[in-house]
Amino acid sequence: MKLHSNTVYGVINAIDEIFNNGKYADKVIEKTLRSNPKWGARDRGFIAESVYEIVRWWRLVNVVSPSEDLFHVFGTYWLMQGHELPTWREFQGIDPLEVKARYKAIEDRPTLQSIPDWLDQMGEELLGGKWDRELNTLNEQAPVVIRVNTLKISREDLMNRLETEGIHTYAPKGYKDALVLGKRQNMFRSPTFKEGLFEVQDASSQLVAAALDVEPGMRVIDACAGAGGKSLHLAAIMENKGRILSMDVEEWKLKNTKLRARRAGVSIIEPKVIENNKTIKRLKETADRVLLDVPCSGLGVLKRNPDTKWKLSPESIEKVIQIQQEIIQNYGVMLKSGGIMVYATCSILPSENSQQVEKFLSSEKGQGFELLEEQKVLAHESGFDGFYIAKLRKK
Repeated sequence: MKLHSNTVYGVINAIDEIFNNGKYADKVIEKTLRSNPKWGARDRGFIAESVYEIVRWWRLVNVVSPSEDLFHVFGTYWLMQGHELPTWREFQGIDPLEVKARYKAIEDRPTLQSIPDWLDQMGEELLGGKWDRELNTLNEQAPVVIRVNTLKISREDLMNRLETEGIHTYAPKGYKDALVLGKRQNMFRSPTFKEGLFEVQDASSQLVAAALDVEPGMRVIDACAGAGGKSLHLAAIMENKGRILSMDVEEWKLKNTKLRARRAGVSIIEPKVIENNKTIKRLKETADRVLLDVPCSGLGVLKRNPDTKWKLSPESIEKVIQIQQEIIQNYGVMLKSGGIMVYATCSILPSENSQQVEKFLSSEKGQGFELLEEQKVLAHESGFDGFYIAKLRKK
């Protein structure tokens, strides 16, 4: 495969933004691709994939690279992919045989799997023998999964529509609204997306709304709604009948919810900012269902957000654990007696998942709840993102 200087420079600039300026990979890639409208689909794909893979294998590539120079880092990555380097001056000082020798000499798991030492230790302590397999899977490229908007189309009909666009999909077992793409491509350009026939959403994430057991006509509160992806799924299950309050402490996260709802043909979603504890108290015992898709470390979605592992620390995980417990302790008040509350994370750590639910149930406020079931979804077992879903009933 031939390298082109303008796209390689695009990759280098993106990596610089991510690691030297602390920017998020997805936002940097989006901005990079917008910077040159002349890039075609192949160029854009090369840039996005190269950036994500270098971020994913950042520690390993840097150990193998002859220097910290970003062109040397890219060149090392390119050689490790089995390609040859052109004779550019930027790549001078990179010896393919030395790169191969340095790579073969590495034996420790954190470097080979390209994760921080503390994360490897934490993962082994909390997941034991499953950690190795989970790490292998989390370092793979994520499949593109979409959720069929059943308000507008059936899964079979959408499969057929996409096939006419040259987009092959298959329906995974156990996920009734999901379709997985045969190969990666930008689905936001598809006419079917613009018609609101689907949303891009991982299969594991789609289990969350399903666990809430909603029915048409119910009053539902999605208390950590973000951009409203799970609210949209709930609305589809509810046949757009009832009311969904999509809440978040960050107003900017809710801004896209109305636009997404309009495209999806959803009219029952009402975005609402959580200004303080009074916002929660005013909604006391008003909801048939409450969804707590709480902030988390994001360690279950490293496939699609590999830069997460370089931004986390033991301290930041401890902080998010405190926030999670505060939410589950305080937000249950919005649920009616007999109602169902779901606590969910996109993390694989028991400290954010089952241990949080156990702590809540043993507390004073948790005495009024019972655990009905829980799903511990590991990436290596499901093939999709790692998730945790606990279904609780208010007595």
